[in-house]
Amino acid sequence: MPWTTDRYPVSMRNMEPWVRDKAIEIANALLREGAPEGTAIRIAIAQARRWAYRQRDKRAALPDSDMGRWH
Repeated sequence: MPWTTDRYPVSMRNMEPWVRDKAIEIANALLREGAPEGTAIRIAIAQARRWAYRQRDKRAALPDSDMGRWH
């Protein structure tokens, strides 16, 4: 069953909402490709955390005047 921002795995509950949204997106894509639920959750959480880390790096590299365009 696909997850939403209102219904998601318990293991994602402590994630920041913007990172959790990415994890949900990744997990749903993995489910569509036939991955088992547990595998999809684990991979999605790991990938979303990596994505968030890269996003934070991008934000840190921006001049202060550009920060308003980011989350």
